Amino acid sequence: MKRIIDYIFIYIPVTLIAISLIWVLAYRWMPIRWTPLMLKRTIENAANQDYRNRQAWTSKENISPVLIDAILLTEDQRFYSHNGFDFQELQKMKKEHLTNGKDIRGCSTISQQVAKNCFTFGSHTWLRKGIEAYYTALIEILWGKERILEVYLNIAETGRGVFGMEAACQRYFGTPASEISVSDAAALACVLPKPLTRTPETVMSMHAHRHSTVASELGKRYHSD
Repeated sequence: MKRIIDYIFIYIPVTLIAISLIWVLAYRWMPIRWTPLMLKRTIENAANQDYRNRQAWTSKENISPVLIDAILLTEDQRFYSHNGFDFQELQKMKKEHLTNGKDIRGCSTISQQVAKNCFTFGSHTWLRKGIEAYYTALIEILWGKERILEVYLNIAETGRGVFGMEAACQRYFGTPASEISVSDAAALACVLPKPLTRTPETVMSMHAHRHSTVASELGKRYHSD
C-alpha cells in the first residue's frame, strides 16, 4: 500500500516535473515550429483539403521594432515589468466590473499566452489554467523576457492558418516583418485579440478608431511613413 501511495504522490509528480523542465529547457533554444494550438487548428480543419498552417520562424532581430512596439502596446504594456502575471491589470478589470458592470475581458499577458499555446490545448478549464500558470512561471524563470517575446512573435495566431509575424506580414502585406509600416503594424496588432474573425483590412474599416489610436501612438515614437 505504501508503495502505491509513494508511486502516486512522489514518483508520478517528480516524473511530470522533470519532463516539463526538459520540455521548457529544450524550447529555450530551439525554434518552435509546432504547437498544440497549431495541431488543434489542423484537426478542426481536417475536412478542408486546402488548409495548412503557415509559419516562418525568424529571430526577434528580424522583426521591425515598430511591430514589436505595436504588439506590446495592444497586448501587454507592462510586459517588461511584471513577472508573467499582470495583477495590476487584473485589479483594474475587477474594479471596472464591480463599478460599471462591464463584462470581464481577457487580460492574459504575453507570457501566459505563450505558455498556453506552447504547452496546453487551450481548453476552458481550471486544470488548464493551473497548468498554464505553472508553465508561465517556468518560462519566466528559465527563458527570460526576450526569449518569451521572440517565441510569441513566431507562434501567435494571426489569422486562419497563419502563425507568427513573419508569415502574417508576408500574407497580408507582401512584405517581410522587418519592413512593415506604422499603419500596417497597428492593423496587425489589432488583429491579435480575435485572429479568426479579424484581418488588417477589417480592422482598418470596422475598427478604425482603435487602429487610429494605436497608429497615432506609434507615430509619436517613429516617423510615420
